[in-house]
Amino acid sequence: MTLLLASLFGALIFQPSGAVNTLTVGTSSGPVTGFINDATPNVAQFLGVPFAEQPVGERRWLPPVLKYPELSINATSFGPSCPQFEGNASSTWQTDAPEFIIPNGTTGEDCLSVNVWTPWENETSTELLPVIAWIYGGGFQTGGGNVPYQNPSRWIERSQRHIVVSINYRVNIFGFPNAAGLKDDEQNLGLFDQRLGLEWIRLNIAYFGGDPNRISLWGQSAGAMSVDYYNFAYPTDPIVQGLIMDSGNALVSIGSSDPEHTNFTFVASHFGCSNLSVQAELDCFRNVSTTEIEAFLKQRSDAGTTPAVSFNPIVDNRTKFANYTERALAGNFTKKPAISGTAANEGAPFLPYNRTYGPNMTLTNYTTLSLFLCPTVKTTQNRWAAGTTTFRYLYAGNFSNISPLWWEGPYHSSELPLIFGTSGIARGASTPFEIETSEKMQDYWLAFAEDPVNGLPAMGWNAYEPDGDGVLLGRDVASQPIAETRLEAPCDGATPKAGALPPP
Repeated sequence: MTLLLASLFGALIFQPSGAVNTLTVGTSSGPVTGFINDATPNVAQFLGVPFAEQPVGERRWLPPVLKYPELSINATSFGPSCPQFEGNASSTWQTDAPEFIIPNGTTGEDCLSVNVWTPWENETSTELLPVIAWIYGGGFQTGGGNVPYQNPSRWIERSQRHIVVSINYRVNIFGFPNAAGLKDDEQNLGLFDQRLGLEWIRLNIAYFGGDPNRISLWGQSAGAMSVDYYNFAYPTDPIVQGLIMDSGNALVSIGSSDPEHTNFTFVASHFGCSNLSVQAELDCFRNVSTTEIEAFLKQRSDAGTTPAVSFNPIVDNRTKFANYTERALAGNFTKKPAISGTAANEGAPFLPYNRTYGPNMTLTNYTTLSLFLCPTVKTTQNRWAAGTTTFRYLYAGNFSNISPLWWEGPYHSSELPLIFGTSGIARGASTPFEIETSEKMQDYWLAFAEDPVNGLPAMGWNAYEPDGDGVLLGRDVASQPIAETRLEAPCDGATPKAGALPPP
């Protein structure tokens, strides 16, 4: 530890307890000053705290390194989300529920930061609190810490018993470049960002009142895939004690296969970085602004221009593997307890948007099964075969302020506002049943974070057994049992059966 870092810690660290009572906290990044607001006066918020040296200039397209401490950090507003673009096409998320999308104008390359929400001056809490580290989704193309539906301050205001930390990570071409000038096992930069974010949390969370020995890693969609990738990548030093995977896992077939690195070179060539050595290509492309790069990618995407280019995690046998079932059955993963589940109408937003008539339901059902339910079935079965605890759920809530159109229902991501406590921030207040379902889901997730092995069974949600029950959420009552056989009936392992329909 450097002399500067040691002095910062010596000046500002307090005796850890289950809440903060100062808005300036010493961290390995330097002293951070947060705030409280009138909406959630019992929650201290520390936003936009850098955990890594920012990936700008020569650091663009390199693995992250821990932030060197600054003299002071203003943590009273969100930092930029990583460079990205949203397409022009109408969709459920773009048109009907834009609270799933980061606000315009809040992206930038200096984006590797965490946001910490923790109880404020809770004198009844003396023990260090469980921590939930949040990894956002977005298909590895979009997402960030400043998503209105994914702000946990209302949840923490209600519970006063846990801390949430969201981790920004690089996406699309900046997070998963697959560039010829980089090492083969250093292409999945966004996944390295997530790992360093967790290392920062482990190093610093006690000073926000959190327990570094009770960190659960929670993700949704691409975030859930990231959680499962992490599960296999760090079996000997997992940092986390529990995993929560909403609508995604390592068996979901999203990724890139471009061994010749043609996508990266194609985009670089558009900006004059062509016919160069691989190192010169990188050096040249690092001088092009992120705004220009994302504008080019957006224009091609909106126009449907071919050849299509994509930037997703690649198999590098370090952060992502090709043989997850084989590795699971051999026990080559963390073996930490997990919550794993899906929504009943996942596929609806992925089909062409038709506001009046909705998507083709045959294709919607197939998408729900093939991309989400059946990979979850197979993952759960693999974990069971390896003797590992899994709690399985199906979300079936249908609330008009989140799903305003008749055909949307429990679509992909629609459960998140209930867990975060943000379901009533747009298109009308939440109904009493919506609030009841929200609080039940919050209590489940918190019980797991407090004790990943025993917390949920104490609430009546038992771990997976082939002839047992999972939980069905938001259908007629907030929570009820659903037979595991019903969840597995449409699937032959990770593959949908012909003509099968999603439960319930």
